[in-house]
Amino acid sequence: MAFPGSLFIIAAASGAGKTSLLRSLVSGLDNVQVSVSHTTRAMRAGEEDGVHYHFVTEAEFEEMVEGGKFLEQANVFGNLYGTSQRWVEEKLASGTDILLEIDWQGAQQVRRLLPDSVGIFILPPSRDTLRQRLEGRGQDGPEIIAARMEKATNEMSHYAEFDYLVINDDFNHALLDLTAIIRSTRLKKALNRPEVQNLITELLS
Repeated sequence: MAFPGSLFIIAAASGAGKTSLLRSLVSGLDNVQVSVSHTTRAMRAGEEDGVHYHFVTEAEFEEMVEGGKFLEQANVFGNLYGTSQRWVEEKLASGTDILLEIDWQGAQQVRRLLPDSVGIFILPPSRDTLRQRLEGRGQDGPEIIAARMEKATNEMSHYAEFDYLVINDDFNHALLDLTAIIRSTRLKKALNRPEVQNLITELLS
């Protein structure tokens, strides 16, 4: 039987760079996956259903809500997002570590259900950098950028609700910080593994 994996909640303001960090984190570590959320927002160019998101209609989403299928859910700029509870629980039970990329509201919901989850908040190095990253995407106009900056301020005000802070100033440094958090959590949990307990018993006998 596999030893249960850990659930890592990763939150950040839009533009803080968490998606790029998580992509590199997963490529450099074994036995870890990013949860794929369900969403009602339209698919963007280059996105693939089931890879970036599970794209569903509002009716399908509401049906899942009524069926208690989501571990957490949120409304972001009029679009609905949710995480499949069954998928997360099955992956954790199989021994896989899961990275859950959600906002602070979703994090609160998850931690009420799974209090052993580890919360990580990613901060940009400055407001100017955050604005530059948002503008650099070339996807949104000035009004949307202003709305995202306002939302980012609110999002960042919840940093104290998380266990760790990672400042994404230097990408490689931030990636090392994230990797260290994952590895240290695994080492801590290893104390409870039967093989480790057997080793300790043998060494102390």
